[in-house]
Amino acid sequence: MKFFGKSPTRVDLAGGTLDLWPLYNFVGGAKTVNVAIDIWTWAELTPLPQGKIELESRDLNLKKSFGSFKECLADPDPALNLLKVQLKFWNPQDGFRLVTKSESPVGGGLGGSSSLTVSMLKAFSSWLEKPFPSNHQMAEVAHNMEAQVLNTPTGTQDYYPPMSGGINVLGYEFEGITQKVLSVKGTPLESHFLLVNTGRSHHSGLNNFEVLTSAVRKDSKVIEALLKIKQVAEETAQMVERGTWERMKELFHRELDARLQLTPAFSSPEIEQLIKLSLQAGADAVKICGAGGGGCVLVWVPPHRREGVVAACQTAGFQVLGAKPVDPLPL
Repeated sequence: MKFFGKSPTRVDLAGGTLDLWPLYNFVGGAKTVNVAIDIWTWAELTPLPQGKIELESRDLNLKKSFGSFKECLADPDPALNLLKVQLKFWNPQDGFRLVTKSESPVGGGLGGSSSLTVSMLKAFSSWLEKPFPSNHQMAEVAHNMEAQVLNTPTGTQDYYPPMSGGINVLGYEFEGITQKVLSVKGTPLESHFLLVNTGRSHHSGLNNFEVLTSAVRKDSKVIEALLKIKQVAEETAQMVERGTWERMKELFHRELDARLQLTPAFSSPEIEQLIKLSLQAGADAVKICGAGGGGCVLVWVPPHRREGVVAACQTAGFQVLGAKPVDPLPL
């Protein structure tokens, strides 16, 4: 018998970085809005006898076998770190074969490692018959796992789309995180969404850490930028909940200006080139994905201008991804 975990990745629409504790407390609470996309991660788990462990990562072209749980944990290969924290958490008493795969480009800013973490949690939870009582608890476990592996501060918004799909409106308040999941159907996300990969990898943890340390030092420029991002995210949340998307272009422009005010590390020559040529070719706006510095960019483009924008991006050597938003997943 096999046990599966399959999860989408995400594109953040507004409020990114504010999901990092305790940044949202510095600005009096915050919202984050993101949408799941059909760039998937998988985990397939098959029980094995006698404690044997077999691992295969198809996107990393990695295969390893171990005679025991202890032997696996002793392997120094850093490629196994994401799995090791899962083993420490679940402490399985039986052997297994685990096959993982991720479609997300490395350093793409789409939350690929977060999605894969959730996919593995789903597979182990199903196999060991230990369901999570809520999305919030699964997100907390996944968040702590990645922080241990990456050794950098991590936010929490990336874990909700892999669990729920759809448009996620997340609130960060004293009491904790709230989640509202909305349908993609009938929204401009179906027609205006274009995802382009700059080809340059990014490191979200380091960019966010720079913002965090500046905020702790009460850097007035950074605090001002965080407040601007908070305001844009609140207006974006109101807009998507009401189903009125007319201001998306304006909000993306404001978010981009505020994000670049946080730190120049959110941009790069590739991002600047992509922004310029996309707008010249007819796009309405662009949105840096994740913590920027590289990775993917969401281009917001009317359907009748899409072909020209795609051609301009491809001519410049950028990879246009065929990703589309994903509706809420079945419970």
